[in-house]
Amino acid sequence: MKLFRLVDCFRFSISLLLDLIEETKGRLMSGLHRSSSTTPLKNGGPSPQELPPKELLDDLCSRFVLNVPKEDLQSFERILFLVEYAHWFYEDNSVEKNPSLKSFNLKEFTWLLFNNCDVLKPYAAHIDDIFKDFTSYKVRVPVTGAIILDQTYERCLLVKGWKGTSWSFPRGKKNKDEEDHACAIREVLEETGFDVSEFLKKDQYSEAIFGQQRVRLYVIAGVKDDTAFAPQTKKEISEIAWQRLDELLPASDDVISRGITGLKLYMVAPFLASLRSWIAAHPPPVPPNLDRPLKGHCVWKAKNASVGSSTIITESHPTKPATEPHSADTGPGTSFRNFKFDTAAILQAMEAGFSSSRG
Repeated sequence: MKLFRLVDCFRFSISLLLDLIEETKGRLMSGLHRSSSTTPLKNGGPSPQELPPKELLDDLCSRFVLNVPKEDLQSFERILFLVEYAHWFYEDNSVEKNPSLKSFNLKEFTWLLFNNCDVLKPYAAHIDDIFKDFTSYKVRVPVTGAIILDQTYERCLLVKGWKGTSWSFPRGKKNKDEEDHACAIREVLEETGFDVSEFLKKDQYSEAIFGQQRVRLYVIAGVKDDTAFAPQTKKEISEIAWQRLDELLPASDDVISRGITGLKLYMVAPFLASLRSWIAAHPPPVPPNLDRPLKGHCVWKAKNASVGSSTIITESHPTKPATEPHSADTGPGTSFRNFKFDTAAILQAMEAGFSSSRG
């Protein structure tokens, strides 16, 4: 009986795959074959020698896609968040421990997982649309963080991303059902190692809209300038620094806003006018010393935060936790709006296969 169920499941998978191929003529990715697989690969993709071992991809699929609550498999957007967690794990652990493995960007890694995970493989033909919808979804997820001020209110704390050159206030995307202030506390702790929960006041924040994305930053005032900062996640932040507010320029019509010192500040500048208004209405706990103005300076920096390198962080930190993504007001992407992901049949087939192999 188990054998019949296995055969039926395989017939269903093959039928579904053939239907998808028929519906998407000319859109399937061109072939590039692994020695043990005939999985098609998109033009410009990695060569067979660059592909990770299939056993590693199977492990990542099992760990991050199969063994999750059923509600996490109800839309491609949520599945792609799981793939993103798998990508972080691959880059932060697998590549770091084995430099012979190739580093991939998220889209390349998504292609690899979809084409090597049996549960995802039937949808690999639609990977471009799926990834496009996911990218559009991510820029709608609200972001919260904090504007951290020193005790004189002359300086604020900024962070620089791992692979970029722009500076920003520590912040990040909300998880599903997460409150704004809770997200701010979590993200600031991840990016700076500093717990702002005792400083945060829910009614003191600055907010701006970037396209379809709302960004709310809580004002965290009076932090001592000798506070130790260091990110708790790998390969997310390359530098943390106190920067003088009078050296940061307000937003302009330029594509990239820069400070007097040349820093790229396009995610900082839109908040400066409201921040100066807040400072004008709130006296600092320590008055500025006009004779000895405090200078901006770096308080933490990673070693060689370059793209594609096997980088060693100044201190060892755990990888970014796989937390549940926030659900945007709009539903799944336009390409697969009514998608329901049911793994029961395939999981039953896998169980049957394992049982027969043990026998």
